[in-house]
Amino acid sequence: MLSVFSSPGHYVQGRAATEQLGAEMARLGIEGPVTIVAGRSAHRLLAEAWERSLTDAKIAYSVHLSSGECTRAEIARITAGVRDSGSTAVLGAGGGKVLDSARAVADDLGLPMISCPTTASSDAPCSALSVIYTDAGEVETYQLVRRNPALVLVDTSAIAQAPARLLVAGMGDALATWFEARTCSAARVRNMRGGASTRSATALAELCYRTLLADGPQALAAVREHAVTPALERIVEANTLLSGLGFESSGLAAAHAVHNGLTAAPATHAFLHGEKVAFGVLTQLVLEGADSAEIDTVLDFCVEVGLPTTLAALGLPDPDPTTLSAIATRATAPTETIHNEPFAVDADMTVAALRTADALGRTH
Repeated sequence: MLSVFSSPGHYVQGRAATEQLGAEMARLGIEGPVTIVAGRSAHRLLAEAWERSLTDAKIAYSVHLSSGECTRAEIARITAGVRDSGSTAVLGAGGGKVLDSARAVADDLGLPMISCPTTASSDAPCSALSVIYTDAGEVETYQLVRRNPALVLVDTSAIAQAPARLLVAGMGDALATWFEARTCSAARVRNMRGGASTRSATALAELCYRTLLADGPQALAAVREHAVTPALERIVEANTLLSGLGFESSGLAAAHAVHNGLTAAPATHAFLHGEKVAFGVLTQLVLEGADSAEIDTVLDFCVEVGLPTTLAALGLPDPDPTTLSAIATRATAPTETIHNEPFAVDADMTVAALRTADALGRTH
């Protein structure tokens, strides 16, 4: 098995980075026209900066507002609009689902994709993977596209304006990176791009975890004040770049499978991806028999930044056996990443791990 490391073509991050969007696109030879697939809040926040930056670079553009979902119907709707516009590139601006939709559209049309997240709520921006949901809100599949984004541009001034909960959710998603990476590396399974993990990917995943523990609380304090600080810059990099490279080039395991399982319970649909992933991390650690000190460190971090540590915190205060069984059955579906664990995992084991993780969260 060959080792494979995937990354975007170019990564730019910093205060008011959107002002450099046109220049960065031109430097990469992207001359337009470009379709901007934007969430509504991203459009309100950045429309004037897009106009200045892209006009200065003489790049024509049009804006296509996203529903904020990533379903097959939404992807088809956007694809038709981009095709009709004659665009030569697709730019996604907004949260993870908007970026995932734009990525799938660009792949369908064979166009380069530019990723401009306005939140640091997930590790979606850098990857070549879109999470496709059903119209009912359940995870349907992971769609791997042919190319990573040509450019990822992260404007921390915009991210500092987003609700603090979104940054926290991004830390929950990033929290899984190291634990899933080390599991996949130890099990010698294929990463998200079909190859073995590199030492570089594993090292980035570990750096991601250490950055969360060191800077997470301070970055949260900054974003609550809508302030850009060095700690916020480091957490945005961890949530976006370190986690994105770490998960894609190392692999996913139980934590993300538990997230997917939780989407089988409608009561969890109001909660963010990273919030469910964080509980998935606790479940994975229980499943793997991690030592108590490590679990306590993760629990302490989650409590400090406000990530869920119980099923009640995810809308399931007293889940019945049928609900837990549905979650575990979805989490252990044949194609799920829980089977990257270095031992066989079934639904009964997963139910036991879910219940134990919940008990630990309730008593911590």
